[in-house]
Amino acid sequence: MTGASYTSPLAEALAPGLLSRFDRYVRVDTQSRRDRTGSPSTPGQLELGRMLVAECSDAGLIDAEIDQHGYVTATLPATDGSGLVIGLIAHLDTTPDSPGAGVQPIVHRSYDGGVVVLPREGTCLDPASMPELSAKRGHDIVTASGDTLLGADDKAGVAAIMSAVAHLAAHPELPRPTLRIAFTPDEEIGEGATLFDLERFGAVCAYTIDGSVLGEVQDETFTAYEAILTVHGVEVHPGQATGKLVNALRLAAQIVAALPSDTLTPETTSGREGFIHPYELTATAGQAQIRAIVRDFGEEELERHLALLEHTAREVVAAEPRARLEFDVRRQYRNMRHYIDAAPRVIQAALEAIRAEGIEPLRRPIRGGTDGSRLSEMGLPTPNIFTGGHEYHSVCEWASVQDMAAAAATIVRLAEVWTRMGQ
Repeated sequence: MTGASYTSPLAEALAPGLLSRFDRYVRVDTQSRRDRTGSPSTPGQLELGRMLVAECSDAGLIDAEIDQHGYVTATLPATDGSGLVIGLIAHLDTTPDSPGAGVQPIVHRSYDGGVVVLPREGTCLDPASMPELSAKRGHDIVTASGDTLLGADDKAGVAAIMSAVAHLAAHPELPRPTLRIAFTPDEEIGEGATLFDLERFGAVCAYTIDGSVLGEVQDETFTAYEAILTVHGVEVHPGQATGKLVNALRLAAQIVAALPSDTLTPETTSGREGFIHPYELTATAGQAQIRAIVRDFGEEELERHLALLEHTAREVVAAEPRARLEFDVRRQYRNMRHYIDAAPRVIQAALEAIRAEGIEPLRRPIRGGTDGSRLSEMGLPTPNIFTGGHEYHSVCEWASVQDMAAAAATIVRLAEVWTRMGQ
């Protein structure tokens, strides 16, 4: 089953505790900060991490700790005696793209299918433009107050993992392999896997609980690059600028304007189409910097996008000989499909667990990335599973309590599936 038709006694039992956890977690400001100087990039992530260490210990997990870089790990020992170790991962931080401090979660009980009007900034959730919301009539919907993120990305995943492992710890009669838990910092700025200790984690595979729609299991992501374009102009007092000033801000604006606008943008692409997305411009007349992310599922297509971006920028800047362009590119992550295809049982187990919970799996690529993208490349096959959150990175973010509980229940089923598969 999918959507509002899905019901499950296990998910119903998990929902109240999960909502309580989620409410606690989203109130902690864990926005990460770009250009970090240490890990984690913000102190709120340490605050939430310490809270989770205490909750893991209280639930009966062992070895719960937060390391010097802000990574939280804990272990739920096996009941099946197999020696198999499976990982469960979510991230602590929320995006810096929208306001994230002072989150005030609101639970809209038994959603009636209409427009949800939030109390601040005139923010509305309209099912006419949010088809996933229109399918959740009767659900309990959680939002923020309209002027901040909710934080479901990825505190819905954190709450699902915590609820599932607490349930398993309280029910030792339920079969499970050893489960290793990790909550990572700074995923939203592409650093969640940077200092992840794979050897110490010790799992043969893992799952990020960081998706969206009920039933999603994802084993393919964009390959991702970030491009930083720095335009150097000539700054002169504007009263004495005739024939001397070279305005870097104007040149940067011309670069952005010269890029395709009816294609190759996030707002004009879907499915397996890639894009070039300038997301930040900081500038003075003397120097301007454009940050852009470049995405596609195929390596050749991605190289063409990068070449187009560089050619466009150099052509604009070349029109002013006194200006200078720096074009720097760094790869952020690679399509995880390249690595997960070599471990088919990892996806098979996720599909079986979702079906065991009475949900029809949705296997589709992510138009984005997760910690699993880099972890898979590092040698830990790590596909992604749904959380029940939607409209991520915006003040319209929302989550279904029932779907978050379904994610927790799926983790419980996943433990049982791996017990059978590990024998």
